[in-house]
Amino acid sequence: MKNFDINEDPHRRFNPLINEWVLVSPHRAKRPWQGQNETIATEALPKYDPTCYLCPGNVRANGLNNPNYESSFVFENDFAAMKQDEIIFEEDIKHTFFKAKPEQGISRVVCFSPRHDLTLPEMEIDGIENIIRTWQKEYTDLGNIKYINHVQIFENKGGVMGCSNPHPHGQIWAQSSLPTQVEKTQNSLKSYFDKNNRTLLEDYLQAELKTGERIVIENDHFVALVPFWAIWPYETMIISKRALNKITDFTAEEVNAFATILKQLTIKYDNLFSTSFPYSSGIHQAPTDGLEHPEWHFHMHFYPPLLRSATVKKFMVGYEMLGESQRDITPEKSAEILRQQADVHYKSTSK
Repeated sequence: MKNFDINEDPHRRFNPLINEWVLVSPHRAKRPWQGQNETIATEALPKYDPTCYLCPGNVRANGLNNPNYESSFVFENDFAAMKQDEIIFEEDIKHTFFKAKPEQGISRVVCFSPRHDLTLPEMEIDGIENIIRTWQKEYTDLGNIKYINHVQIFENKGGVMGCSNPHPHGQIWAQSSLPTQVEKTQNSLKSYFDKNNRTLLEDYLQAELKTGERIVIENDHFVALVPFWAIWPYETMIISKRALNKITDFTAEEVNAFATILKQLTIKYDNLFSTSFPYSSGIHQAPTDGLEHPEWHFHMHFYPPLLRSATVKKFMVGYEMLGESQRDITPEKSAEILRQQADVHYKSTSK
């Protein structure tokens, strides 16, 4: 019998945000790979694409023309996942297994800038600050609608993440219910706050800063780290140092600091495999149900699929679908690898 080595031995780690476990198998990172390799998009994108339905002045799929916008641009999603129509509904309590209810909501698209070729890591800080101010406005405007109780801001970057248009953009889905992952988080955060009178992420962040081994970037107002319970190989989370509830609580300094850490983190992602790094990212913040939510602590998740190179990604199949989430490379190792990446974008150094 041997002593447990967290860096070498299979083990489970607990995620207190959603009360779930993840299996970590460090030894599997050494296995040879003869599986699928993704195709790398190597074609340089133009500043403006006349065929792109997100570029300024172009016609979208619904026949409407985009304005000649000069910064970020928001519009109602032409193929929205939810509709604003109010539906008359009576729940049929006779059925135990066939429960359904209408979901009212609004889906919007946020073009980050008029440039077809500029992703977040390649934008200037003031351009990213403008995106943050756009998110703030949308969170406020949508959250003030009576039936909207949750506003989800997110980005799917790259074709491997299902992004249907290369023009850098994100989305906002606002709805009447708390989505499943948000509800799980809500319950965990509230339980912790009720017991400790402090936010869960406030105490977790202090513990992470004390050890330092999973910290990727830190500035005066935010920390980017690989969570102890991370599932995806290079998953990260940005957490505000101040226990603020929502993006509209930011000071001007915090807007600048958030823009800076977003740029720095995404540069490190791109530099990791010298490619435009794909990911799904999203902001978790207080619901917009009109109630006080002192338990919420602003944070942003990044879930990138790439594992060993620009062409090899992590698949969530088999055991992950039937058992629980699993990862090979340890969070400590992936944090170290990300931390070592240059702060200057690889395209800039190659010019």
